[in-house]
Amino acid sequence: MKKYPAILLLFLSTKGIAQQLQVINLKTNNKICPVGTQLTPRFSWQLSAAYNNCIQQGYQLQLSDDSTTLNMPVHTGKRVVSEDQSSSVAQGVINTALQPAHTYYWRVQVWDKNGRTSGWSRVACFTTALATAADWKEAQWIGYEELPDSMLVVPGVHNGTDKFYQKHKARQRPVVPLFRKTFQANGNIKSALLFISGLGHYEASLNGMKLGDNFLAPGWTHYRETVLYNTYDVTKQVKQGDNALGVIVGNGFFNVNKERYRKLSIAYGMPRMICRLQITYEDGRTTNIISGADWKTSPSPVTFSSIYGGEDYDAGMEQAGWDQPGFNDAQWQSAIRVKATEKRLLPEEDYPVKVMEVLPAQHITQPKKGVYMYDFGQNVSGIIELKVKGKKGQTVKLIPAELIKDDKLANQKATGGPYYFSYTLKGEGEEIWRPKFSYYGFRYVQMEGAAPDTASDKSDVPAVAQLNLLHTRNASPDNGSFSCSNDLFNRIHTLILWAIKSNMQSVLTDCPHREKLSWLEQDYLMGNAIQYSYDIDLLYRKLIRDMQDAQTKDGLIPDIAPEFVFFDDNGYGFRDSPEWGSAGVIVPWLMYSWYGDKTVLKDAYPMVKKYVEYLGTKTEKNLLSYGLGDWFDIGPQRPGVAQLTPKGVTATAIYYYDLILAGKMATLLGKPSDAMQWNALAISVKDAFNKAYFNTATRVYATGSQTAMAMPLCVGLVDAPYRQAVFDNLVDAIRQQGKKLTAGDIGFHFLVQALQEGGAADLLYEMNNRSDVPGYGFQLAKGATTLTESWAAWEQVSNNHLMLGHLMEWFYTGLGGITQFPGGVGYRRVQISPEVVGDITWVKTAYNTPYGTVRSEWEKKDTQVIFRISIPPNSTAVVRLPATKGADIKETGSSPGGKNKVKVRKYEGSRAVIEVGSGDYVFIVAAPFN
Repeated sequence: MKKYPAILLLFLSTKGIAQQLQVINLKTNNKICPVGTQLTPRFSWQLSAAYNNCIQQGYQLQLSDDSTTLNMPVHTGKRVVSEDQSSSVAQGVINTALQPAHTYYWRVQVWDKNGRTSGWSRVACFTTALATAADWKEAQWIGYEELPDSMLVVPGVHNGTDKFYQKHKARQRPVVPLFRKTFQANGNIKSALLFISGLGHYEASLNGMKLGDNFLAPGWTHYRETVLYNTYDVTKQVKQGDNALGVIVGNGFFNVNKERYRKLSIAYGMPRMICRLQITYEDGRTTNIISGADWKTSPSPVTFSSIYGGEDYDAGMEQAGWDQPGFNDAQWQSAIRVKATEKRLLPEEDYPVKVMEVLPAQHITQPKKGVYMYDFGQNVSGIIELKVKGKKGQTVKLIPAELIKDDKLANQKATGGPYYFSYTLKGEGEEIWRPKFSYYGFRYVQMEGAAPDTASDKSDVPAVAQLNLLHTRNASPDNGSFSCSNDLFNRIHTLILWAIKSNMQSVLTDCPHREKLSWLEQDYLMGNAIQYSYDIDLLYRKLIRDMQDAQTKDGLIPDIAPEFVFFDDNGYGFRDSPEWGSAGVIVPWLMYSWYGDKTVLKDAYPMVKKYVEYLGTKTEKNLLSYGLGDWFDIGPQRPGVAQLTPKGVTATAIYYYDLILAGKMATLLGKPSDAMQWNALAISVKDAFNKAYFNTATRVYATGSQTAMAMPLCVGLVDAPYRQAVFDNLVDAIRQQGKKLTAGDIGFHFLVQALQEGGAADLLYEMNNRSDVPGYGFQLAKGATTLTESWAAWEQVSNNHLMLGHLMEWFYTGLGGITQFPGGVGYRRVQISPEVVGDITWVKTAYNTPYGTVRSEWEKKDTQVIFRISIPPNSTAVVRLPATKGADIKETGSSPGGKNKVKVRKYEGSRAVIEVGSGDYVFIVAAPFN
């Protein structure tokens, strides 16, 4: 046997102990080593423990601007006794002022309740953005052309207007400009940071290489309030000697003209850009290259760019080397300085929109001579990528569509047309092109003016070697997973997930084609479903700011934010519907409950207060009776404004819920007088609501619709003595109506919640495990590949829509059983309460909380149900297993080789309640288990 020195054995032993507790997944502002953060970063981390019941007792941070000096005591913060796995420099944990345009390094160590320490974690980093206007070093917004004030159109006009460019009809199209600037770098470079924005969207390159993989950067906002900019670390791209910065800028929502399809026409101005490149040398020198009149500009090969109408590109107009040093720009004109539009210029901290998947064509057909149809098999948001050979001047036209007509040609009737991409060849070998400034929702592409290179009859047209669909969406990381033995439910999960992905851009859009607008009701109604699927902390912070920017002086939060256009209500509520504007109250509360960050509530509270006060001015005897109501419910008429439920029910119910949440926020933020006001008003609203809509004799609300019965149950409007009767009536009515769903956009969310919380998971299963009536299965049976706008998958409306996907939440919270314990925040205390229903024999769910991954899996095996549950370190869980009193319950996961009898704390109905700490557990419940 080989002998080791005693000192080595001691080292190996202590190393093994340290490895039992580790700090992992260090993030700054919820990103790994982000570039471009504000100067008040939030630090967070997770723990990995080789033992159960791990609870952090405290932590200590180290921060430095040099990764090699972290061991110096001057950079070490105080030891903080706290179970929180997040911290902030702004909270004084480390007493140092952060500087803009600077890279910092940090690490953390923790100790648990038994005194075990993790040792210092690996080093994480972040780079700060610019803090003030002065930090831009006098950089100017520059453009190719300027739009006179008399021709500005803000807010936009629905469907366009004759005023738009009426004085210069020959110049309807804004030039999509190129900008370039050469500079020299002399010396050993320590760092180089580029801060840049282009409106509507831009792409930047350095010495001919595109920077980043962003698409449609920066995210769109109300440009008179907030403009976002991006930060790039270009230290490795800047070279000694001559360099060149290049930028191309398209229109986006900054300028939507009236050619082709447009949901709205708007003009904040002409395309423009601003940037500062800071180069820091090893010897301490700093130089800045800023945008100004000394830049050169020229029209780009993008001859048409519209977020609503598509994009045209003429490769014959390309200027080789335009973004590289040595290019002759003598024929270019000097850029002009243009006026800024915004009140604030902020770093974009959300994940960018990117190309996330490449979908090759599944089928290619020829519906008529000279026309080819590419079918990619999946309806999705995105663009195309074309590989083609042909002669100079030949043009390929590509028409995307989510459906095809009876003649097998593109159908854009419900999605906005004409919309198309076109590419004019330069005639130099194989040419590859993808659009830069527009996207659409589509499954099919109708190609004209070209033929596949495999076609037998190519005539004299360009030969297409490949045409791909590039799926573009917000790059927020995956956050959960779901699968089960029921194939229909797996397909429903995929159906909803594609709708989420397609509409997760820099806002949550309703659809990726016709509107691309952020209708606010889905932000909270679909919020849980989305956050179980993706980490949306940063996206939702932006949504809150968009709502703050959109709020009017009198407190209205409009139905869409950014509010690019004022929709004419005509009494319907397309600008002012309480169920939509209430996202301004509910979303901040959801964010607090998901992530536990009280600063979200603090920042949002002024908006919350103004909106609740605004709704109060719209009431009559404490009731609201206007808005869109339960949008797209299933009634006798074409879907649209609520048919089965009075508008007053949904509007007043959500108003009451706003008051309850406003009261909770006020209490948390130390505003007792506000809390008393909201709580007292909530009592009055509840009394008025029940007097107006509740029949105490029949125990029925209003019309007795699914929405009218479910919403009062969920928001707390039903008095305790009546709750069970109201719930029973809801269940009975659904069964009597053949278990068909009728609730719409607003109500179905609450219907799912009410049935689950009331113990009717079996009914939810039966309502959705079918395809013979309008619903998810019905959509799939009609060939839908993503969630549609109507339950019946009407061709006349969108077939890629985010609303109505609420069953996704139940897959996690019901079948998987993963929820927060009531009253919990940030998933510190988890509840696992899986539903064993129908013919489902197994379920697998996983969800990444701020503390780590929670897993809940179960399978039926013979006469047993086996539950596999994982709880991350620093978390605890209440496990509620379906089991009758006296059932045989054993646990094997935490005791290898044995089966321990579980200590059941209590029984609640048909549930055995067990409390566990962090760790992996396997529970076996023998029949009878429910």
